[in-house]
Amino acid sequence: MSEGRCCPLWGEGKTGRWCGCGIVLVLAAATLVLGLLAASILQRRQEAQVRQELRPIADWESDSQPWAVNYPRQYQAYRQMEQTDTRTRYGGAFPRDLLEETPPNVVLFAGYGFSLDYKQARGHVYSVEDVLQTQRLTPKTPATCWTCKSADVPRLMAELGGGDLLTGANPFYAKNFHELKPQIRHPIGCLDCHEPSTIRLRISRPALLEALTRQGIRPETISHQQMRSLVCAQCHAEYYFGPDNHLIFPWDRGLEPAQMEAYYEALQPEGFADWTHAISGARMLKAQHPDYELYQTGIHAYRKVACADCHMPYRTEGGMKYTDHHVQSPLLNIANSCGICHRWSEQEIRSRVEGIQDRVRSARQRAERILTEAHFDIAAALQAGAEQTELQEVRRLVRQAQFRWDYVAAANGMGFHSPQVSLQTLAEAIDLAGQCRVACARILAGRAVLKPIQYPDTSSKEKAQAVMKAFREKAPVRLIPEQNGAAILPKTP
Repeated sequence: MSEGRCCPLWGEGKTGRWCGCGIVLVLAAATLVLGLLAASILQRRQEAQVRQELRPIADWESDSQPWAVNYPRQYQAYRQMEQTDTRTRYGGAFPRDLLEETPPNVVLFAGYGFSLDYKQARGHVYSVEDVLQTQRLTPKTPATCWTCKSADVPRLMAELGGGDLLTGANPFYAKNFHELKPQIRHPIGCLDCHEPSTIRLRISRPALLEALTRQGIRPETISHQQMRSLVCAQCHAEYYFGPDNHLIFPWDRGLEPAQMEAYYEALQPEGFADWTHAISGARMLKAQHPDYELYQTGIHAYRKVACADCHMPYRTEGGMKYTDHHVQSPLLNIANSCGICHRWSEQEIRSRVEGIQDRVRSARQRAERILTEAHFDIAAALQAGAEQTELQEVRRLVRQAQFRWDYVAAANGMGFHSPQVSLQTLAEAIDLAGQCRVACARILAGRAVLKPIQYPDTSSKEKAQAVMKAFREKAPVRLIPEQNGAAILPKTP
């Protein structure tokens, strides 16, 4: 055997002896690494299996702080919603005035509270503070407006006799908003979505449970994954105030705009309306925030992806897996939200999402422009001497058009929850508003008004509100140009 062999198995030279020592060291190091890995695995398994003794939580504990003793990670994430400087292209938690960003909203909601104050919600932890600061409140505002603003609501409903979610009449709704203000202290929190004793997801608001029951859906048949969307649907949905200000979801005929519109039209005696438009005199519908309805028409719902999968994704710390309770835009947490399913770079994901949103925003702006002009066209027809009966059809068309626009505009996500349906719905809004304007042009031509309408300047929030104020005070701006030297005096809706 040659002394040049590098292993004592092949020889007994000096080189072989050093090689043997090296192998021993490598094996020792490998053993150490494997031991540490095994210890880590065992520790994580133990962490996952160990369950600390949970502190009892009162049945109607509306303050989320006591829940933190049992669920510190979730509570810590929940408090992160106090941050108000997060921003995406079309969302985020930073304060933003939607009337300043989109002045046509003032005209579209003329005569309604949203024309005075329309701000982006800052997040769940600010829900009570934000609703108390809005200019939409009046002395007659019902307690129903508290329904989605506070974890104190389930407790108050129980105390007032509405603890059984299917009892029908709910005394809570009959109260005045300001009457209950001293008893509302806590924002949206743990109690809104969880049972205190079992932490199971639950429906705590009657309107959703009533809507599901009317559709033949029994609560006990709802899966956990479905509940991860339905607890959001309790508040992120279209609704209206029925008799005695009872909160109702108009889902009986379906979740799409035409189906909900048909539901509203069937209400007696002449259909439902949220308000009468101050410029056109049309009886209007206000879509609140139909996030759940729009989401149900999209690919994520089809693939059984829940709201929480994107807005509250799972996180892992050590051996603990839990839901991230920092509710926010997935674009602010792409790796944990979108990246779980979509194996692209964060930049590519963001570019794709924003590209979709840009297209929806462009279509939305076109709808806003033509709807604004449609309202003024109807007012111009009235100023030209049109009879109320002549305006019934054009007012019906602008009502239908604007509800479709609002179905997309009032939802969060700038159409991303269902891009195809969003664009289709906006196309329908543009078409219906166009039909309204053509019909108005015929009415005006029948009264020899052939010159273009003089649309007022509504390019800013302040200018638009000044125009709206003039109409509300029965002193509208003149829209009809002088015809052959004679001025047609303005009339009000």
